[in-house]
Amino acid sequence: MDFDVIIIGCGPAGLQAAIHAARKKVKVAVLGHLEASGLNRADVENYFGIDQMSGKELLFKGAEQARRFGAEIFEQDVMKAERKDDAFEVITDHDLEFRSRALILAPGISRKKLNVPGEKEFLGKGVSYCASCDCNFFRQKTVAVIGDESTAASSALLLTEYASVVYWISKNLNVAPQLMAKVKASKADIISPASVARITGDEVVKGLELNDGRRLAVDGVFIELGAKGAADLALDLNVLPDPSGIIEVNKDMETSVPGVFACGDVTGMPWQLARAVGQGCIAGTNAAKLVRKEAD
Repeated sequence: MDFDVIIIGCGPAGLQAAIHAARKKVKVAVLGHLEASGLNRADVENYFGIDQMSGKELLFKGAEQARRFGAEIFEQDVMKAERKDDAFEVITDHDLEFRSRALILAPGISRKKLNVPGEKEFLGKGVSYCASCDCNFFRQKTVAVIGDESTAASSALLLTEYASVVYWISKNLNVAPQLMAKVKASKADIISPASVARITGDEVVKGLELNDGRRLAVDGVFIELGAKGAADLALDLNVLPDPSGIIEVNKDMETSVPGVFACGDVTGMPWQLARAVGQGCIAGTNAAKLVRKEAD
């Protein structure tokens, strides 16, 4: 499907970008899940003109507003984003392909923790939150991917190209049928329902203990909870985030890669609704201007 602007992220920054881009009469697609936004679980009491409102109510009002101006929202996870020739190509967990001339990254900063013993101690010593960043370190080794959703599935698939053994440990498989079929056809070993009790080792990761008492000998543990992270998406596009996953932008919300913009929490602190909305306005406006200029 061809669009002028693709926005990755359904939070306040992404939706505000969609509103401003669509108002400039360009074709806009927003990819992501509204429920995944941090605003969905918050209460709003310090935003201009609003005494108190649930974040969920404000978020869904914003989505409806974006649709009213012409933006299309696809509640799907992004699996891959890359530049091809003079356009950007994005592929979702439903095997849909989107193309655009400008792209806005607004995925938030969700690096969710597993919160089990050994996770913090072995971070960087076998524990990773980014399969695409660290897969090369685990060639011909045994690894485990932990998570229930699309990012865990795609990480398990990726790691089968590097590791000799890949376990995917999930409490509740929640993946689009198209993506699930690919994992089942791969060499990944799916262990579900199951959950991790602790990560074990000495100087580096050596194993996992599951809540049912089973033990697995592994060299690496990839914690992939939720949708594909900002750092992964940025790297796909040759945008280099800092070690914490923050993407640098200029005053126009442009990244170092022409045609790629970023806004919201992924650009750094303070992580506030007002800042996210303001940056979304700038990113959406400038992405639309870029597309319209190219069209002229």
